[in-house]
Amino acid sequence: MTAPERVPRWVPGAAVPASLELYVCQVDPAWIDYNGHMTESAYLYAFGEASDALFRYVGIDEAYRAAGRSFYTVETHLNYYREAAAGEPLRFASLLLDLDEKRLHLFHTMTHGGEGRVLCTTEQLLVHVDMAAARAASITPAVRAALAAIVAAHAARPRPAEVGRPIAIRRKP
Repeated sequence: MTAPERVPRWVPGAAVPASLELYVCQVDPAWIDYNGHMTESAYLYAFGEASDALFRYVGIDEAYRAAGRSFYTVETHLNYYREAAAGEPLRFASLLLDLDEKRLHLFHTMTHGGEGRVLCTTEQLLVHVDMAAARAASITPAVRAALAAIVAAHAARPRPAEVGRPIAIRRKP
């Protein structure tokens, strides 16, 4: 697997792209399952890499984590639409849906990097933590400002249909 590209850091006042695409990769052969396509855990792993690119963009890096701060995922919903095979290019778009003092609600879309078709989506709720105290903590001002700028820039975008969707067996009447 190749190392992730260096992600530029957001600076106050900078415009935020409507489509925030910070991570691209190729399907690693190690991600392929016995059915010949990406295993379900690999989708989640790849989305984690997209989240890490977003975190670097807003200023969460090794120094931030070394200071004892991070985001932990508390809920994830994945929707699988199409298969991906070894070596295929993947592209990720991040949409920030909401933010408060300690939580971040985001949505990533994984598309085929060449054809543009949607392969998978994830909706996630994350909490900012003080790792030494092992509890939720306020997001630092600089990171919160960056996240707030992205949330504001994304506010006019339509909410994906998958957001907030419950998991259930839908029965016909």
